[in-house]
Amino acid sequence: MPSRKPAKPAGKSITVRDATFGLLRAFGIKKVFGNPGSTELPFLADWPDDIDYVLGLQEASCVGMADGYAQATRNAGFVNLHSAAGVGNALGNIYTAHRNQTPLVITAGQQARSILPLQAFLYAERAAEFPRPYVKYSVEPARPEDVPAAIARAYYTAMQPPCGPTFVSVPIDDWTHATSPLEARQVSRELGPDPSSMKALAAAIAESKRPALVVGPGVDRALAVDLMVEVAEKTRASVWVSPFSARCSFPERHPQFAGFLHASPGQLSDALALHDLVVVIGAPAFTFHVEGHASIFDGATSIFQITDDPTAAAVTPRGTSVVATMKPALTMLLEMLPAAKRVMPAARLLPPAPVAADPIPVEYLLHTLSNAMPDNAVLVEEAPSHRPAMQKFMPMRGQDSFYTMASGGLGWSLPASVGMALGRADVRTVCLIGDGSAMYSIQALWTAAQRKLPLTVVVINNSGYGAMRSFSQVMQVRNVPGIDIAGLDFVKLAQGHGCEAIRVTRSSELAPALERALSCDGASLVEVMVDAAVPLLYAQKG
Repeated sequence: MPSRKPAKPAGKSITVRDATFGLLRAFGIKKVFGNPGSTELPFLADWPDDIDYVLGLQEASCVGMADGYAQATRNAGFVNLHSAAGVGNALGNIYTAHRNQTPLVITAGQQARSILPLQAFLYAERAAEFPRPYVKYSVEPARPEDVPAAIARAYYTAMQPPCGPTFVSVPIDDWTHATSPLEARQVSRELGPDPSSMKALAAAIAESKRPALVVGPGVDRALAVDLMVEVAEKTRASVWVSPFSARCSFPERHPQFAGFLHASPGQLSDALALHDLVVVIGAPAFTFHVEGHASIFDGATSIFQITDDPTAAAVTPRGTSVVATMKPALTMLLEMLPAAKRVMPAARLLPPAPVAADPIPVEYLLHTLSNAMPDNAVLVEEAPSHRPAMQKFMPMRGQDSFYTMASGGLGWSLPASVGMALGRADVRTVCLIGDGSAMYSIQALWTAAQRKLPLTVVVINNSGYGAMRSFSQVMQVRNVPGIDIAGLDFVKLAQGHGCEAIRVTRSSELAPALERALSCDGASLVEVMVDAAVPLLYAQKG
């Protein structure tokens, strides 16, 4: 047989690196977050002027910053990590991005292909398996020239609902290898609902005497809060927030807002017991944190769900689930619904303003901060033991106003607030964080200070892990070690990273200190020493 010459790649040959940068530009990715290592140097060399490299001082902070930035911009965050060690450092916040349903494209360096069989220094064994199951797609391409296509697939997959992180491992010598340019494609992201299921839902709402809408983070992610308000007002239903919702999907001062559902099966069921129909929108049905009997699933209450997550639909124990993205589903529902004639539900009663005292009550801090924040400010929170007090004294306005970690894992919110401030430089970002949480990713302050970001960090210092103190009471366990963390000085820590900082120990000092910090030209920190009384996250029931 005559010999055949190998086919030449179509079009002009360029490097894997240049093809990748071409894709990033086409995808609208303007920032790359990372902490550089030797296996990434060929990617980082001669960095282009039109893409901003955002340096973080630890890989978990890099992923957290990219997560916050992606949520702010609604485009995938791009992160470059250092081989297996960097991925290991970052894994906690990769898990949080997975639970947040944040689109991320994560790349990690790998040793040269020629020495991988020798288990070389800084190599990653079975690199694509390491971040699973918390990434939607994970690969180490078989050939260098396949890297751009893998990164493109990672982007498209990350951006498909439900969004989430993806991962590509790239050997060090792949970046300079020749490949062909790859053209970016358009991939639609909206999923339309099944009309017959929506008709059944509209009919159920019309026939219901006491309907409840349970809204979750998917509504805010989809820029659909205004649509959600229209649906609520047309149905005259009570509106509850799903347990552990990581975003604000309904204005909390709206007269139909009923409150926040507990992550306790019994308490959630009790709260919804007066409703004959429950419609869960943009959330699982339901996220629980403690065990118990969920009588909501016993059959007395009809349950519907609208979710863009097929897994969330599959695990719902009862009722009808409609798999669709929020905007087309809520638009169709709004068109199908008749105007309700039922009486509007009673508005939630807010407690009176807390009284100043020394030591500073957490409730007084939260109320004062809420009044001090600009109307368009963004709140990023990681103070789980104080969330019930936040829900009383810091009502959020709705769309794009509030963010927290959906995973329950600490170390996300401080770097995420840096990414949020990068993505929304026109407004003030406020990070409300506990002293224990702040220490997980304290080095993120450096990036905020270096870039003079409009960020104010408020550290609630109660000298310990408040959530653990609370749960030790609820679970009736004693003598738990490792809960107290006295002796931290967040003013010195912040100043050491280049931030303006002040400590507040008296209620009379609080409002002026917050006002100065919130108007600071750049990053600032306020450490507030609060009463260390233990808040109860769940009421005990016999």
